[in-house]
Amino acid sequence: MRIVRRRLATRPARYPKILWSVWAVAWLLLTIAVSTRFDDAAGAMVRQWSPGFKRFTEFFTVFGLGGWYLIPSALVLLAANLTDWRSLSRRALMTLYNWTSFAFIVVGSIAASALVVNVLKYGVGRARPMNFSKLGDLSLHPFAMEASFASFPSGHATTMGVIFGLALLMLPQRKWMLLAVTLAIASTRIFVGAHYPSDTVAGFGLGCAVAIASALVFTRLGFIFRHTTNGLPVPKTTFRLFRRARKPDRNGASRQTNLGIGATRANP
Repeated sequence: MRIVRRRLATRPARYPKILWSVWAVAWLLLTIAVSTRFDDAAGAMVRQWSPGFKRFTEFFTVFGLGGWYLIPSALVLLAANLTDWRSLSRRALMTLYNWTSFAFIVVGSIAASALVVNVLKYGVGRARPMNFSKLGDLSLHPFAMEASFASFPSGHATTMGVIFGLALLMLPQRKWMLLAVTLAIASTRIFVGAHYPSDTVAGFGLGCAVAIASALVFTRLGFIFRHTTNGLPVPKTTFRLFRRARKPDRNGASRQTNLGIGATRANP
């Protein structure tokens, strides 16, 4: 934290010019379009999905819980604080540093998005699909402070948006696969009857935005990411979470191959 405070004080805020207003309007319009087109049908179908399909979606929907990502990250941070960094080799020190930074951005992004989501959930007070037959899909009860009126936006979808946003920056070559997996998990909230489609779209977009904003802050701090001349930050060449053992090259000399999130090539 001392490093964070020092770097924030000495490094100017130099962020890429992302058209946040344009993306916010696009996100809002998409949410409205999905609500208009699909929410009513999803509410009518909430009790009509087959038991087998519901069990299938209930199994996968748990992977949208923040605990799957917060608990391992918190354990990494705990281990880092219990480790004597001065006793580590340079290679081990760099690996622990990268894991600590990675855990920090996961915890920070999910925690920040959860705070925003819960304010919106209870501030909007949208009735969940389980109340569709009585209240419809646009019944709002601001500050009702009840779980049955906390449909918008989806917390699970927001967590998946965070995971997709971070993974997109670190593994851009896998963006379509990552999008398909995270969207599929986020969409299970519709079929278990917990959220409308527009809740899922809103949450996913919100989570992705929080992840990118967190990455921009980390870029300023010099953690994980580096600046680019234009566009989003990219992982630094020193950021590796996994390292392979040394392998002999053709001349018999040993060579270190680094692999992990953010790695695109082997470094001699």
